[in-house]
Amino acid sequence: MNFIFVVCNTMKKKIIGRLDKANFPDLNLKDISIKVDTGAYTSSIHCEDMEEKEDGLHCLFLDKEHSKYNHKPFIFSNYNKIRVKSSNGIAQKRYEIKSNIEIFGKVYKISLSLSNRKEMKHPVLLGRKFLNKKFIVDPELKNISYNNFQHEH
Repeated sequence: MNFIFVVCNTMKKKIIGRLDKANFPDLNLKDISIKVDTGAYTSSIHCEDMEEKEDGLHCLFLDKEHSKYNHKPFIFSNYNKIRVKSSNGIAQKRYEIKSNIEIFGKVYKISLSLSNRKEMKHPVLLGRKFLNKKFIVDPELKNISYNNFQHEH
């Protein structure tokens, strides 16, 4: 039997679990629950009541765990419209914003689609577009960043 061993440069990649908490400094949100989903391409954040007005895109961020963030209003002057294919294969038009996420003590750029995730437990979903080249996912683990980096600040 011949075995082929693939050696990859994983030294630069951090191990992330299936769940964690992150900060979004541009949005002034701290310790927000995230779900890591390698089946999703895009990352998304839970918003509702999205409406385009003259001064930008208005929406409400929702997080039941944080009373001061639940129904927190945002106005985005810089946003795009994208098409996202959901897990059921149906394409939806969504708004997308560019922001930053702080995880493992480091700030990364992230694109977030604005999505009504009220049926979901976690207000933020991290997809492959963000995870690629940065993280290796271990589904047995959770809160690695939160337990090791968030409490230090």
